Amino acid sequence: MRQDGLVTDDPRRHADAGRDEELIRALYREHAGPLFGFVLHLVGGDRQRAEDVVQETLVRAWRHADQLDAAGPLRPWLVTVARRIVIDDHRRAAARPPETDPAPLELLPAADELDRALRMMAITDALGAVTEAHREVIVETYLKGRTVAEAAAVLGIPEGTVKSRVFYALRSLKIALEERGVTS
Repeated sequence: MRQDGLVTDDPRRHADAGRDEELIRALYREHAGPLFGFVLHLVGGDRQRAEDVVQETLVRAWRHADQLDAAGPLRPWLVTVARRIVIDDHRRAAARPPETDPAPLELLPAADELDRALRMMAITDALGAVTEAHREVIVETYLKGRTVAEAAAVLGIPEGTVKSRVFYALRSLKIALEERGVTS
């Protein structure tokens, strides 16, 4: 040891590291499996969380290795520590307000726009399946928003023909949409 209190290359330090490594390996080998099963039940089947709790429990056992001999049997001590870790994590999560990302809230209008775009694609595709005469009256009345009289003037056909074609066009369009899996 140097005069300023810093340890240089002390051989005892290397011996402690080897002993510590063997201790943690022995703890893992003997107790990790049963402890994992116990913790997995506590965390509701979340395997990743259970692994984290087991690892934290074994690290705490390693940190308190000098006190473990006096504590009695090791497994009950490990189970208690693991249970307390789970409880503390649960309390910590319950005490904090839930963390939310505002980004998903901003995406909601985009989701509506996406639904609208998908509906329009399906309708456009279905319009390709109806006859030209039916497609013309649908475009004029529904897509361009013209009245029956205006559509009749643009298409150069009587108003009664426009009404009749709209009726049959909508029926054909409904069937075409159902064939494409679009309902309601």
